[in-house]
Amino acid sequence: MLHAVIMAGGSGTRFWPQSRAEMPKQLLKLSGNRTMIQQTVDRCRGLIQPDHSWIVTNAVQAAATSGQLPEIPSQNVLVEPKARNTAPCVGLAAIHAVHHDPDATMLIMPADHVISTSEEFQNAVMQAAAVVEKDPNRLVMFGIAPTFPSTGFGYIERGSALSDVERAFDVVAFHEKPQLSRAEEYVASGSFYWNCGIFCWKAQTILDQLQQYEPDTYQRLLRIAQVIGHESYTRVLGDQFPQMNSISIDCAVLERASDATVIEAPFKWDDVGSWLAVPRLAGQDEFGNTIEGLFVGVDTKNCIVRTSANHLVATLGVSDLIIVQTEDATLVGHKRDSERIKELLLKVREQGGADYL
Repeated sequence: MLHAVIMAGGSGTRFWPQSRAEMPKQLLKLSGNRTMIQQTVDRCRGLIQPDHSWIVTNAVQAAATSGQLPEIPSQNVLVEPKARNTAPCVGLAAIHAVHHDPDATMLIMPADHVISTSEEFQNAVMQAAAVVEKDPNRLVMFGIAPTFPSTGFGYIERGSALSDVERAFDVVAFHEKPQLSRAEEYVASGSFYWNCGIFCWKAQTILDQLQQYEPDTYQRLLRIAQVIGHESYTRVLGDQFPQMNSISIDCAVLERASDATVIEAPFKWDDVGSWLAVPRLAGQDEFGNTIEGLFVGVDTKNCIVRTSANHLVATLGVSDLIIVQTEDATLVGHKRDSERIKELLLKVREQGGADYL
């Protein structure tokens, strides 16, 4: 059976002040009438049953996450006692999936990405699952054909094509976020994909890989697996999980494994990495502005403006600004500094503003 694993942690910094530690971007409505995590679950509707869906989050966000996903059984919302990156996250989901279904195939997804259509996505997932069913050792990932030389994404270098699967290739290598000149070379070659962080593999296979490459993490996962459904589960989880190596599944397994496969994604994808993604999702007016809420502008161009209910934002003679107003905080910044919000929030914390984070 196919199981969905939705990674739903995050510190809530990139979309501050609308996103907070207790309300990160996957719990916000940034595109459409549903939150990003709701859209992620919706995307799997009809393909994966709710009781085969696993949400991995943290204690601060668990209640809000469960509240937004009433169709997901409460026991399927897995709470990490400490953030340890994606390898322990995937491992935790894998032991639960195997406990539920020893032959489980896992579809791993971030909770905060935007994908064009559910039909194209589901067709691609079924293709990936078919590859895994034919060869259970395969670790399948989706690659996005790059549309520009991004320096913000990791890249997957493809090798030989699989003879029996359309748009599927062996993986030659993974490449970290490159400098611009190297990114331009990647795009020009036609042999590189953006790594979108969506994977498909057998739950037992990824555990076997962790046993080989991250044996300490694997042993700790086994200790947790032995008490699933028992009263001691929370105690053992709280003892073992924080001691796991904090490492991504890419570095822990995929960059070391010999059976990695990349399928060129047929769907459009956006990782919604900063406020600059909002115009791509919500569109722009005739002056290049993206507006949500009460707004009046004179000689205002290429701005992103989001306001809370019953609060008017008025601008005069400005351009290329991000203006986000909430009940207790307002951000005004230049678009070119959108990646510096973490720096700003460090300053807020230093000046005693932890309640605003």
